[in-house]
Amino acid sequence: MIAYGEVTKEYLFEEDRPFRSCHASTLVALPDGTVVAAWFGGSREGAGDVAIWASRRADGVWTEPRKLADKEGMPHWNPVLFRRDDGTILLFYKIGERISSWTTMVMTSPDGGLTWTEPKPLVEGDTGGRGPVKNKPIVLADGTIAAPASLEPDWDAFVDLSIDGGDTWTRSATVPLDHGALLGKGIIQPALWESAPGTVHMLTRSTEGAVYRSDSEDGGKTWRPAYATDLPNNNSGLDLVKTDGGLLALVYNPVRPEAGSTKGPRTPLVLRLSGDNGQTWQHELLLDQGEKQYSYPAVVAMGNVLYVTYTWKRERIAFYRIELLLGKGEPH
Repeated sequence: MIAYGEVTKEYLFEEDRPFRSCHASTLVALPDGTVVAAWFGGSREGAGDVAIWASRRADGVWTEPRKLADKEGMPHWNPVLFRRDDGTILLFYKIGERISSWTTMVMTSPDGGLTWTEPKPLVEGDTGGRGPVKNKPIVLADGTIAAPASLEPDWDAFVDLSIDGGDTWTRSATVPLDHGALLGKGIIQPALWESAPGTVHMLTRSTEGAVYRSDSEDGGKTWRPAYATDLPNNNSGLDLVKTDGGLLALVYNPVRPEAGSTKGPRTPLVLRLSGDNGQTWQHELLLDQGEKQYSYPAVVAMGNVLYVTYTWKRERIAFYRIELLLGKGEPH
């Protein structure tokens, strides 16, 4: 039997904050229990004063928000944190006045997010945004880093692959999708997991009222056509993580758009679990609901503990620490 143990909710900061609006959080958990989180913040999404901010949670206390990246007059977007096996933390983020002209930048930290290198382009000459677009990369069984990526205005998904720890990247084939059969633009912002060596899967945001899925049998190099799942989607971001024991934890808005629309409310926000490789989802835990939005979650796991951040009304970043209690016969 699966159950939830201790559940702790916090905010990274309160009303006294150095930006009016914030969104698109990301996080990593360190072996000593420290959590590092990042997000973008400024006057409004897409404004020239939007920068990348971060905070660390040590001994249950969050540090004051700290600005990590800020190219003057240039909007910053969608930070993604990822911890390599050697302990180095990578911070990916996008810069650009328009999504179609995004360039992906990367910084690294050797000391758990205390200090950072100067940013540099992830891929020289990149226009459109290589590397992870919202959700964290994963490490495949063969050591390859797989970064879930997508492009707008095409609204297509793909994966960037690195066999040298993130120094160089190779783009996968685009996930096949019949755009002509869609109500809206398509799919973006994948979340990845590997179910067996070389067998990789993604769930994506879509304009079609449902979470879409695609599967790969060659380590993410090529993908089967994307298809709609039974999970509702409001054309907003989601994230998932595979625990060490094989349990999948998905955080998302379980909402469909109204008929004829391609967008739905970004509330409520829930956590659900799957023990059968994403075929069914159970054990729903309500994280937030109400007016405005609770959206764009990020989730990571350390043992049987889940860590979640998400956008709270575009005013704060909320955080959950959730213990999973696994009974006999359940994945550990």
